[in-house]
Amino acid sequence: MEAENFLASGFGTRLSIESKSSGWGQLSEKARTWQPSRLKGIQVSADFGTPFLAATQVFDVRPIPRKWLSLNRTADHAERFVKHGTILVTCSGSVGRATLAHSSIDGILVSHDLLRIDAIDPSWRGWVYAYLRAPSVRDMMMAAQYGHIIKHLETHHLDALPLIEPSNAKMLADCNDGFDQVIACRNSARKKMEEAEAAFGGNFGNTAGADDEAAFVRRASDCLFGNRRRFDAWSHNPQKSEIETRLRKGASSWTSLRDAKCDVWLPNRFKRVPAEDGVSLIDSSQIFEINPDYARRISAAGIADKNNGYVKPGWLMMSRSGQVYGLLGSVAIATEQHEGKVVSDDVIRIAAGDTIAPGYLYVAMSHPELGRPRTKSLAYGSSIPHIEVEDLKDFAVPRLEAEKEKHIASLAEEAFSLWAKADEVENELAELAEAEIERFLRGKGHSS
Repeated sequence: MEAENFLASGFGTRLSIESKSSGWGQLSEKARTWQPSRLKGIQVSADFGTPFLAATQVFDVRPIPRKWLSLNRTADHAERFVKHGTILVTCSGSVGRATLAHSSIDGILVSHDLLRIDAIDPSWRGWVYAYLRAPSVRDMMMAAQYGHIIKHLETHHLDALPLIEPSNAKMLADCNDGFDQVIACRNSARKKMEEAEAAFGGNFGNTAGADDEAAFVRRASDCLFGNRRRFDAWSHNPQKSEIETRLRKGASSWTSLRDAKCDVWLPNRFKRVPAEDGVSLIDSSQIFEINPDYARRISAAGIADKNNGYVKPGWLMMSRSGQVYGLLGSVAIATEQHEGKVVSDDVIRIAAGDTIAPGYLYVAMSHPELGRPRTKSLAYGSSIPHIEVEDLKDFAVPRLEAEKEKHIASLAEEAFSLWAKADEVENELAELAEAEIERFLRGKGHSS
């Protein structure tokens, strides 16, 4: 009964499709849409539980579980594991965002807040996914949502969604190829990144680290006369010290970002002035997502950064604020997908120097055991911790033999290229489906 739904552009598109006498059917005729029951799991420690992902975490390039659930106390837990190739669609909040399940969520319980869609006929899998990614279909899903504060979609909303038939059989085959390529690229990217991290970590042994939440004592003189007079515990925690001791045993030398001639800077703070014909804005969370929605456009007039807020492929981007259990200190490598878009002023830019490869620097800073705990230790502040550019410039990177660094860098950079390629193919599928919808609405006929 919400009036806004009947005024939405998606509602008009739906009426136009349904007014046609042939060439379309309901989604339920080609795909099964289902949803697990509402989750009532018992949260336990990581040592005893099964990792769990909320709906938005499934869209992370590298999902990191923050909760672990007791499998024995989780009803219908088998339905909460998702197999490769299942289409996942957000059904609450920002509804209608679709993605494909791949190896990053293997063995992980996935929230009931994602609708699951499987093609009844596998030969339609690619077309169903391309269709759901098309902007006008996303508008149709948003026109079907309900709720005042938090919007929702139900399975029957998608079942009744009009699905047009592709104009020829080749399009079905092309969409299937793209569907499979997206999954293959993301699976391969994950594998290469894990290989890069294993190659890096293999140089430093395998010793257990300290608990980052255990109590510890430090001399006041250590805080007063070094480390920029840092009194916050994060910069002195024993986990960081043990990691650096472990790194020293395997490193051939050390170099700071400053000494490696890396350019490290933060843009000036700029106003987000909405502008329909402006540039796309990438916020600090979107640099860690697969194919994010770049919905915001702003005027670039007030940006005085030396690169006008843009980034170049190969630069590293670090989230400088947030919580230590979240994105704070996380790093990503800019790809062609980021070109032509303004990146948030809350993201530190790092242009690697000539003596260190971006891929190697990324692994050294983001390795889950040997890098990320050290970058998080740079943070200061109690409510919303921040990382200061000057502290980051003094971040010490363990160096290895040139061939080892080259191998690690190559794997990491290939992984980001594959993630970008998957996004590109996914966008091409959406554009193809959008063009088909426009053709159908113009009344063009089918071809063999």
